[in-house]
Amino acid sequence: MKFHWLVVFAFMLCSCRSLLGAGADESKHADQHPVVNAPPNVIVILTDDQGWGDLSFHGNTNLSTPSLDSLAHASVRFDRFFVSPVCAPTRAEFLTGRYHLRTGVHGVSQGKERLNLDERTIAQDFRAAGYQTACFGKWHNGSQYPYHPLARGFNEFYGFCSGHWGDYFSPALEHNAMPVQGNGFIVDDVTDRALTFIDQHANHPFFMLLAIPTPHTPMQVPDEYWERHQDRTYSMRAGDEGPEDIMFTRAALAMVENLDFNVGRVLSKLEQSQLLQSTIVVFFSDNGPNSHRWNGGMKGRKGSTDEGGVRSPLFIRWPSQFPSGKLITQICGAIDLLPTLADLADVPVMSSKPLDGVSLKPLMLGQEVSLNDRTIFSHWSGQVSLRTQQFRLDSTGRLFDMVADPEQKHDISQHRAELTRLLSIRAAEWRQALADEAAMNLLPFPIGHPDFHRSELPARDGIANGSVQRSARAPNCSYFTNWKKETDHVTWQVELLAGGNFEVDLYHTCPEASVGTEVLMTCAGQNLGCAIIQSHDPPAVGAQHDRVPRTSESYVKPFKPLNLGKISLPAGTAEVKLTTPRVVGEAGIEVGGLVFRRVR
Repeated sequence: MKFHWLVVFAFMLCSCRSLLGAGADESKHADQHPVVNAPPNVIVILTDDQGWGDLSFHGNTNLSTPSLDSLAHASVRFDRFFVSPVCAPTRAEFLTGRYHLRTGVHGVSQGKERLNLDERTIAQDFRAAGYQTACFGKWHNGSQYPYHPLARGFNEFYGFCSGHWGDYFSPALEHNAMPVQGNGFIVDDVTDRALTFIDQHANHPFFMLLAIPTPHTPMQVPDEYWERHQDRTYSMRAGDEGPEDIMFTRAALAMVENLDFNVGRVLSKLEQSQLLQSTIVVFFSDNGPNSHRWNGGMKGRKGSTDEGGVRSPLFIRWPSQFPSGKLITQICGAIDLLPTLADLADVPVMSSKPLDGVSLKPLMLGQEVSLNDRTIFSHWSGQVSLRTQQFRLDSTGRLFDMVADPEQKHDISQHRAELTRLLSIRAAEWRQALADEAAMNLLPFPIGHPDFHRSELPARDGIANGSVQRSARAPNCSYFTNWKKETDHVTWQVELLAGGNFEVDLYHTCPEASVGTEVLMTCAGQNLGCAIIQSHDPPAVGAQHDRVPRTSESYVKPFKPLNLGKISLPAGTAEVKLTTPRVVGEAGIEVGGLVFRRVR
């Protein structure tokens, strides 16, 4: 069974570089000699679906977050820091310093989450400046190489590349593009890797992204944290926007307390390693809360361009340079993190494209900076909202005074008609300026990169035809089921980056009654196919760890590889088509995806 877990989700795991590639090799050994006048280390801690209100520091008595509270007290705090309403766009803005629509990211799955290849990332800038770089946790800006984090400036990667993962307890993950078995609860596990990285590079400047994947669904958390909340009565509840699912709230807050514990482990490691003074620690979340729960009375949650959907904590701690407890009220956003961190570390920003963000270092130093006319734009699913220092124009054209009315209860657009008109023009101009850059023509999925010997086409990226269905509505981590007819098929649009010979594996399940079903893969006018001669019918897993039943996201299965044979393919665009020319039985097969392995 353990072997199956190692191979089961390989089709979802991000592409594997031949011989691990140069970037992976660079992270194996730390520089053993201290660097004189070394630049600061940088640790960015990014949580997933944690709302501004999910902190006891912000007044929420429903939970306790002592580690994050301590970090906040010791940091420069940004009172009005704005991210995107959902995961992948925020990550793109952090990585590039540019609004996500400019970067090609306009969704969260099926290729819409991929960061354009001509965008330069913060990790590339820091690596070029001599830093060791690593990402632990959730990536979510592209899977197939060269969208993979190992191609975007990170020497080391441990985690998963998809938008969400179907099980958080010892799941199949990857380390430097090689499939591995996770060890225990995923947040504890990726933090373990982060601590090892700090130990390995204590004598060399490093840039580390700890992208904690919770409290994003599935709502899973170790017993220790769940037991604190399962019967608790909360005094602070959601506002009047929608009903609060109290069981979901309990699970989310328990997950936040777990991630808080792990943040504390990182902070303790810095102190134990005598790196406290020389390390910049950044903490923020990627969007508003993923349910209706207490969030400081703000309007909106995840997916909304209102204040509650896009306001995030931002703490930046550098004890040797900035005093504890400084509060900055100037509006700022995820787009500002790249220029700010590069400025703090004296790292050259080498992007050939103009940044939307600005360095916040002068504000942190208390210098006079004129940013009073600044506007921060928020976008999701065609909805645009903008925020000035005092006002928010929402996606429907209503205007709110965020100083006098932080809960957005009183539309003042009629009373401030001229200001509303001017801000509406500004929003329209921003939308138009980004319209050309935000062309949403999906590029094919790259496979066969010469530096990687393994390329995956997961079900997430395919298109179902006929009676074929996804295992759940959300494509991330889903698989294809309900193969009933000979005409049923799935397609992937691909680009072969380099021609050559490949072996192709189909990751599948097949009940005993469907043994004998024939599968056929077609690509570039060539065919590979065979009959399934052995059953493999494991149950879906993940439900046993759920604290709240999931609604739109799939459970996971340990798919088995079936070798379809060898094929020679030319470089260029093509369609990969998977069909079942002969269907046996009524249950049908299930498909997790295809894997192409280059034959040297």
